[in-house]
Amino acid sequence: MSKIYYKKKRVSHKKFLKIIGMGLFLIGLLVSLYVFSPLILWQIYSAPALASKQVEAPIPRNTVLNPTTIKTLLASAKDSISGVDYTNAQNWFPGFKAQANSNGNSSYTLSIPALNIKNAQVSTSDYDLTRHLVNYAGTSVPPNSGNAVIFGHSTLPALFDPNDYKTIFANVQNLKVGDQIFASVNGVTYSYKIFNIYIVEANDTSAFTQTFDSSYLTLITCTPPGTIWKRLVIKARFEKI
Repeated sequence: MSKIYYKKKRVSHKKFLKIIGMGLFLIGLLVSLYVFSPLILWQIYSAPALASKQVEAPIPRNTVLNPTTIKTLLASAKDSISGVDYTNAQNWFPGFKAQANSNGNSSYTLSIPALNIKNAQVSTSDYDLTRHLVNYAGTSVPPNSGNAVIFGHSTLPALFDPNDYKTIFANVQNLKVGDQIFASVNGVTYSYKIFNIYIVEANDTSAFTQTFDSSYLTLITCTPPGTIWKRLVIKARFEKI
């Protein structure tokens, strides 16, 4: 009777190293895509939407990859995986010291016809961006003189839903100078017209500056949509009741 022998195949060292190398390459590729995804999304969404706008403050027509850009991209990636809750508006500008609003109104509504946003709730008493827009404490409230800074959550434009506060500002980059915003406070509707659109770094708090020659609205969200890399700022001035 013949005997049958089974020989166990050994994985060669070269093959093993090749598998390890391929794994490390894929991990590196995924990390790179994650870090540079804001730059990719910028080219897909923000740059085309903002390139043709006539605004008072400059918007970058293109973003050059340089050491500064890489540094901000790395900081953005670090922040996005740090566990910071960006549905809490207080976490957007941790360096800004807010004070309590004293106008007596705990909420009002905001409508933006160009985005099909109708009667969105704006809270002046808390920071939960999953439940409403947030009129940041320490800033004005319409129709008072000063600058009402209003935060809204954004995500990829394909997920935009004007009735979902997690996606409500996903398309604000499509607004343009001259578009109207309506604030309804205590049953009275006030009309504001957009006059400026610009982008700042995530730690730039200049949008909170108060100017009392008129009543202003300042909308703020993250850009490019779906990232926390930079801040899109849209300013509107009181027009009429």
